[in-house]
Amino acid sequence: MDPLVHLIDGPRAHSAFTLRVVMSGAWGVHIRDEAALAVVVVTDGRVWLRREGAEPVLTGPGDVLLVRGPEPYVVSGGPDTAPTTVVHADQRCVGLDGEEVRLTMSHGVGTWGNDPEGTDRMIIGAYADTGEIGRLALSALPPLAVLPAGSVDASVVALLTREITTARVAQSALNDRLLDCLLVMAVRSWLEAHPDSAPSWLSARHDPVAARALDLVHERPHHPWTLDSLARECAVSRATLAARFQRAVGSPPMTYLRTWRLTLACDLLL
Repeated sequence: MDPLVHLIDGPRAHSAFTLRVVMSGAWGVHIRDEAALAVVVVTDGRVWLRREGAEPVLTGPGDVLLVRGPEPYVVSGGPDTAPTTVVHADQRCVGLDGEEVRLTMSHGVGTWGNDPEGTDRMIIGAYADTGEIGRLALSALPPLAVLPAGSVDASVVALLTREITTARVAQSALNDRLLDCLLVMAVRSWLEAHPDSAPSWLSARHDPVAARALDLVHERPHHPWTLDSLARECAVSRATLAARFQRAVGSPPMTYLRTWRLTLACDLLL
């Protein structure tokens, strides 16, 4: 089994927040929704993203941003444009005067912004809580991952945009699946472009013994594994398995197994 599956198979959006944002002029939105992860795809114009303690990041059409939460961030039309709108944890949108602006800035199905013909446009999808297995994906990402245009399939972005802005049967379910698809593509692209940032057990594929042990543990976590039985399945001695697994993964086989079981259990409990 491809180990990357274990990393990105966790996130499953459930009525996720998805929105097409259209802006123009001097605009800025302070996002304080406390989401675990946001996926932002710029479709037109220029969008700056900034977080406290980091330099502003400029993005253009086709660029994808993965923003880890729950810390707030600002998207704007300029590197130092002050926010005029705040999005809170319940997706409540207010202006600087505290007045609700969700309806006044709404422009039809799934579209929101200060100008329905705005030149700066993006798709935003937010995962409120990815669950414990999903946190494996989050742990492989920096607080802000910027992927250049072409990192995800443009046809998926176009389809998600169409579905967000079209009121049809089962719209939210399809939006969720398309958002998941975008996330998987983005995480995969990020890890391929930044192999040094990948979890150690992904790079363990270079050692066939460690890779085999990982496959067994991941595929059959319920099995009553011991170091002896795992070594037999890998056709090596206990000492060889322990040494090679420790070197490739960074922890002993049984320690890794316990951590993996607890991670699965947390997700099931949630």
